[in-house]
Amino acid sequence: MRYIMGKKKFNNPRERFLEIGEARTNAVLNKIRILSHCSNRSLYSYTPEEINKVFKTIDEELAHARAKFKLEQSKSRKFKL
Repeated sequence: MRYIMGKKKFNNPRERFLEIGEARTNAVLNKIRILSHCSNRSLYSYTPEEINKVFKTIDEELAHARAKFKLEQSKSRKFKL
């Protein structure tokens, strides 16, 4: 079976994950780098509380995403007595 995403065709879910996962990870990393530009005090003004709020929100969302991957892994296990 061929999996189609936009105009790109993938032969299997693994191939799709590798390509899409890499692209999305690089996009997230790029956005984090761009966010760090806001640390320039000559261009931006912020409080420690605001910075804590930003990174707390990022940490929470990252934990949520990580939990979804762990949940998917745990679904495949079966209980036996």
